[in-house]
Amino acid sequence: MKSFKHFLLFLSVLALMAGLPALAHAHFGMIIPSTEIVTQAQGGEITLTIMFAHPFERNWMDMEKPVRFGAKIRGGKIENLLPLLKPIKIQGHRAWKATYRLKRPGDYVFFDEPRPYFEPAEEKFIVHYTKVIVNGYGMEEGWDATVGLPTEIIPLSRPYGLYTGNVFRGLVLLYGKPAPFCRVEVEYDNVGGKYKAPADPFINQVIKTDANGVFTFAMPAAGWWGFAALNEGKDKIKRKGKAYPVELGAVLWVRTRDMERNK
Repeated sequence: MKSFKHFLLFLSVLALMAGLPALAHAHFGMIIPSTEIVTQAQGGEITLTIMFAHPFERNWMDMEKPVRFGAKIRGGKIENLLPLLKPIKIQGHRAWKATYRLKRPGDYVFFDEPRPYFEPAEEKFIVHYTKVIVNGYGMEEGWDATVGLPTEIIPLSRPYGLYTGNVFRGLVLLYGKPAPFCRVEVEYDNVGGKYKAPADPFINQVIKTDANGVFTFAMPAAGWWGFAALNEGKDKIKRKGKAYPVELGAVLWVRTRDMERNK
């Protein structure tokens, strides 16, 4: 009788597990430049790779051509860079690449607006407005400029010249206003699979903004770090006759480097 009860319990656990949704790891919009600081010695040309991925686990999804891709230069004019995008493949999935030459000193805020991506496991659309800032020729002007996206992260720490272990602070805007107590997911671009996570929560770090919409995070390894501030959008998108919520992500990528000793 006892073994039969154990068997029934086993069947109940299986039924419960079958009803649970699969664990969905974080999606990240990505814009990764060949460098975050351009010097006269390097020349002004950089490449930017635009992707949609699980960066720590090195898994990619297909990304359609963005609706917008551009750069806000030195806090002023926005330059349309959509014609520069060329399709590429990463692990058999579609991504995009652009080559761009920085013409004058200052900070360049590169950004994209992707087409909505439907995630069936979460029953929602995902739109990640993604940014990265590149400094040109030593003039530090424009790195904290707003682009005017529906949601975006405004750096409160300079988003380049960051050492490993530095603390980074950012302000999350949603429809132009600070977003208090919103979820911010943080993930490392684990190039080459250099690091492994001891458990799933280590893959995707989670913090929240404070009452003023500000978050703080210390980055423990050298490389590219992505911050994705997540909120539900005001509008829904219909698919096959059903309206689904839209996750609006404000994504910002920053790079940290290890300190170098004199030789």
